Amino acid sequence: MKRLTLKQIKIVKVLIWLAASLPLLWLVFATTQGLLSADPAKDIQHFTGRMALKLLLATLLISPLARYGKQPLLIRCRRLLGVWCFVWASIHLASYTILELGLDFTLLGIELVKRPYLTLGIISWLILFALTVTSTQWAMRKMGSGWQKLHNFVYIVAILAPIHYLWSVKTLSPLPIFYAIGAIILLAFRYQKIRQWWR
Repeated sequence: MKRLTLKQIKIVKVLIWLAASLPLLWLVFATTQGLLSADPAKDIQHFTGRMALKLLLATLLISPLARYGKQPLLIRCRRLLGVWCFVWASIHLASYTILELGLDFTLLGIELVKRPYLTLGIISWLILFALTVTSTQWAMRKMGSGWQKLHNFVYIVAILAPIHYLWSVKTLSPLPIFYAIGAIILLAFRYQKIRQWWR
């Protein structure tokens, strides 16, 4: 298989933009047109959370694809996917905070204590925030070897986010299990790296 060129990578990035942004337009349309269920707040939360998970798994998929598919330029798409993952995770958090809690941050604190799966979600979001704000070339240069150590925390998110989803649905549903299996497979590709990181 021929290696992708820089021009083709730009096309891939455009496709990523479309794949990550068009669902948001659909969600706005579905909400305004009354296409959601009798509990639209839950629908919005689940939709945005699943989008964040899909983009997280897509971000983790880039490195194995680049390595085993011999497509080194694919790595240039990883940051874009990671940023979109954070965007959707932020919309997911905002939808819960606004639609469920009415921006009552005292109530959010109570909910975090009562529902530990929310704590896992908040921890995941905070890690994604740290990774997003340090994903620039400037941050890479400034942080040196510490940059990679920080960005290895995406593996923590890959563990916590599927657990958050599994725990939140409160029933043994196939969809969250599918995401959890996907995360386990993608983490398995990095077994040696994760093992070295924990030492």
